[in-house]
Amino acid sequence: MDTAFGGASMDGSAYRDVVGLAGRSPGWLDTAVSAWSTYGLALFAVLMVVGWWRARRAGAGPTVTALAVPVVAVLAYGVDSLLKLLVRETRPCLTLHVRTLETCPAPGDWSFPSNHTVIAAACAVALLSVSRRLGAMAVVAALAMGASRVWVGVHYPHDVVAGILVGGLVAHGLMTLVRRRTDTLVRLLTATPLRPLLPAS
Repeated sequence: MDTAFGGASMDGSAYRDVVGLAGRSPGWLDTAVSAWSTYGLALFAVLMVVGWWRARRAGAGPTVTALAVPVVAVLAYGVDSLLKLLVRETRPCLTLHVRTLETCPAPGDWSFPSNHTVIAAACAVALLSVSRRLGAMAVVAALAMGASRVWVGVHYPHDVVAGILVGGLVAHGLMTLVRRRTDTLVRLLTATPLRPLLPAS
């Protein structure tokens, strides 16, 4: 079924251009982009662990902020899943019947917004609250993740743009709340089995 955002009528031509370029590109490049598209989210998990480990040396407050990053990513994914059900946009590879690098998801696996991009953007924005350096790396990686999802043919460009906005806004709002309630969160976590994740007093 079509989408309130117009689907192919919105940026179908741009999608075709990107997928066509992918089809004419060297095999090594397509392999690298496909691998990043499939497994790249693992990098964000590594950055989250590094952020937490470094934050432990700065005290309980920064550590709680770092521990909030994976929670923010999960909540952003939840918002993304809700939007997918509300919008119900058919994947471009099903609508436009083009040859893509990645197998086209089955009907009912909705396209808008890109969940990979939502998660990556949420992690990137949240990590900026933990470490500017790690956050900057994550921002670049998130943009690369979004671009890769169009390159392999499973999303329109507007799915990716929406994913960046959704993930970024959710993360910004939640991390702002975390920073305002850091002391309260430290006290709460101290009384839970997660206490060993905080630095020793």
